[in-house]
Amino acid sequence: MLNLETSIQGNKSYNNLTISEVEPVIKINLRSKKREFSAKIGKILSIIPPVESNMSSINDNYSLLWLSPDEWLLYSNNKISNYEEQINLEDKLFNQISKLNQGAVTNVTDHLVMINLNGNKIYDLLSKGCPFNFNDFMSKKGSVAQTIVNHTDVILHNINEGNLNLFVRRSFSKHLWSWINDSARFI
Repeated sequence: MLNLETSIQGNKSYNNLTISEVEPVIKINLRSKKREFSAKIGKILSIIPPVESNMSSINDNYSLLWLSPDEWLLYSNNKISNYEEQINLEDKLFNQISKLNQGAVTNVTDHLVMINLNGNKIYDLLSKGCPFNFNDFMSKKGSVAQTIVNHTDVILHNINEGNLNLFVRRSFSKHLWSWINDSARFI
């Protein structure tokens, strides 16, 4: 893992809304069109990739988000205590999937920033800069959406009511963080 400085400083709280960066968390992009892939992932992670579009599979350690019929984003539910854990997981996935030509494993830990939004004003905030209709999304635990917030591509994961993880490319994280903080003051 690169030794990157985060552009996001501290947690922010506004009127029933808490915003914080969640780091360090393992993030791995998985791709495959092979039928055996789901069984391999199930054995390695004890979690089956979701086949229903825009949904997720979650266990105690990991969340696996559906991004397309042959692409998923895996992230750890807990902060990593040491980088050996990340290296071991990536090696295990690579050796049992990529090396055997079952799919592609790409570590995107340093590429994506994860921002947690918590509170009952999340969708009021996001609706200010996002064309996505959140009516069904916010009531479905585990739902996933790829959309745009303030002209920035994001992945949204609805963990449960009032708790959402937002993934954004690191190069856009400071811009989005500033917009979220500015907009949160007015909800």
